Amino acid sequence: MYQIAFGIRRRKADSWAGFLGYVAGQYQIALQMATAVQYSDMKTVVFFDIDGTLLRSGGAGKLAMMTAVQEAFGVAPTPVEVPFSGRTDRAIMRDLLHAHKIEFTSDNFHRLVETYLQLLPECLQRMTGRVLPGVLELLQALERLDHVAVGLLTGNLRRGAQTKLGYFGLAERFPFGGFGDVHFDRNSVARDALAAAQCFLNGSCAPERIWVIGDTPLDIECARHIGARVLAVATGTHTLEQLAAHQPDLLLSDLRQYGLLLERL
Repeated sequence: MYQIAFGIRRRKADSWAGFLGYVAGQYQIALQMATAVQYSDMKTVVFFDIDGTLLRSGGAGKLAMMTAVQEAFGVAPTPVEVPFSGRTDRAIMRDLLHAHKIEFTSDNFHRLVETYLQLLPECLQRMTGRVLPGVLELLQALERLDHVAVGLLTGNLRRGAQTKLGYFGLAERFPFGGFGDVHFDRNSVARDALAAAQCFLNGSCAPERIWVIGDTPLDIECARHIGARVLAVATGTHTLEQLAAHQPDLLLSDLRQYGLLLERL
């Protein structure tokens, strides 16, 4: 009699354990499906650099910045060796001030910024700039993709970026981004750009679904810093060979070959 009762209890326990296992299995399946749906709802983000990637200003930005140092601080025109390519405007302005023996303070920085921004529109008119090949076609193609959002990842000051893009008719295409007002390094700008994208998209943005398009090794480096993929384009001051050495995910001579990017989005 005891053996019969024990057997009944054991079968009930086995059945209960089986039921719990079934429930746990169904929960895991539901969780995986919910995660998959949530992931599929996430946007792919494409960040663009500006100078050398979207457009060439003909040296207008450099001219405005060098002239701003002279006008804001009354210094004579002096040749200085300060690198511009791929860097933030804040870092460039710091180095320009140091090169002219001017202390980099908050007041001096803002004085230089305001003078630069006043001069930039005139310099854009004086110099011969252009939107680079394939840019408009790529932007139009991206706008037709519901799962893609487009932003900026640039070393330009925010207002400087707006001025340049506005001059070339591109200002309304980039609703968020990271800029060079606060940071000396592009990696920090990349973190800002990622945070801006996540805010704009209500968090539905994962680093592995981000592309950065740029023309310098620093664009590649900052993309890797946030776990993004990189399209390097040789429309700036770096050659295909120089960019290839930094192992971008995609390397193009110009953006007229943008179909190769669309295949990967």
